[in-house]
Amino acid sequence: MIFSELISDLQDALKKDLAQIRFLLKKNPAMGYTRIVDIGKEVGKKYNIKLVVNFPKEGRIEEFEMYGKRDLSLIVDYERKRFPIDRQQIKQKALEFLGDVKTEDAYMYENKEGVRVFGENWKIDILPHSVHIWTEFDEKVTAFCDWLMENAYQMKKK
Repeated sequence: MIFSELISDLQDALKKDLAQIRFLLKKNPAMGYTRIVDIGKEVGKKYNIKLVVNFPKEGRIEEFEMYGKRDLSLIVDYERKRFPIDRQQIKQKALEFLGDVKTEDAYMYENKEGVRVFGENWKIDILPHSVHIWTEFDEKVTAFCDWLMENAYQMKKK
């Protein structure tokens, strides 16, 4: 449930500062983006995670209602190169939680490992040290990410 808590906290923090963020984005887009990034860092610290709010496509930064609801990177531990569980288990759980998706091994070099999960127009990159979610967090994605945080990253609810 740590992912659910984290995104709820992030959404609340971004909503609380939305007026300031909108003002900054209008006045100086770089300052507005910096404020969003800082809020992500502040929320992530509570969970001992480096949390990065991403805007991978032009115009998404103006979609205020979607802040904290898609396109996040969670860096758990830069030093980890291997999962504590088998990659096949991660792929199997992706299929169980997300349904009709493709899974594949990824980043398999220098004794590193990773898994990539694809939907039709989205993906989730799962590395031993981080997870990068390039989609909206619906119930299925949230449940899968909760499972990942507990099992692939061994993080428990606070």
